Amino acid sequence: MATFFGEVVVAPSRAGLDEEEEAQDESPEDSEIRRELQAKRAVQIQWSAAEPSGCSRLVVAIGRNAAAFLSSFILDSVCWEVVGVVKLWNEWCRTSSTTNILPTDSFCLFYRLISDPTVLLCQCSCYVAEDQQFQWLEKVFGCMQKEGLQVTILSTCPVADYKTQESTLTLASPFLKALKTKEFQEQVCCPLLEQPNIVRDLPAA
Repeated sequence: MATFFGEVVVAPSRAGLDEEEEAQDESPEDSEIRRELQAKRAVQIQWSAAEPSGCSRLVVAIGRNAAAFLSSFILDSVCWEVVGVVKLWNEWCRTSSTTNILPTDSFCLFYRLISDPTVLLCQCSCYVAEDQQFQWLEKVFGCMQKEGLQVTILSTCPVADYKTQESTLTLASPFLKALKTKEFQEQVCCPLLEQPNIVRDLPAA
């Protein structure tokens, strides 16, 4: 249970239980199709060199607007190098199966700060389906040390989805709100997100 609104907490989940029950009733042909589809939808991560286990700070921009912000204001210099990609396949995303790490091969790229290799940026401009979100997190964070790692997530949503007593027509747009975990003790750079607003999809995961 959250100690304050805006704290990120992990809730218990029944995800996968219904699928297991359905799997018991399906035919061998359906089982084979399901296995092939699961294999095709597997999230793959590829690094240009060794895995970045010694990461101290990771900034993840999720969605086209956040990724464009990262490109315009942070990556627009020669201080960064591409060090990895996440490749996935789903209804809205078709990354290639090539073994090269090129920006054209993926919609999810990792950059490393040349002057400080412990700082990583991730641009995820592709759609990550619900059944792929846990895989994405497992692959990305599975190779990083958790102690001392500070993660910042940038994402956007339409102003129409923002819940407030004010008229959304009078809101200065765009505006910035924050959520944080109880472990984050530094000063937050903007006001916290008010109730009953929530974060969804990969940023929430």
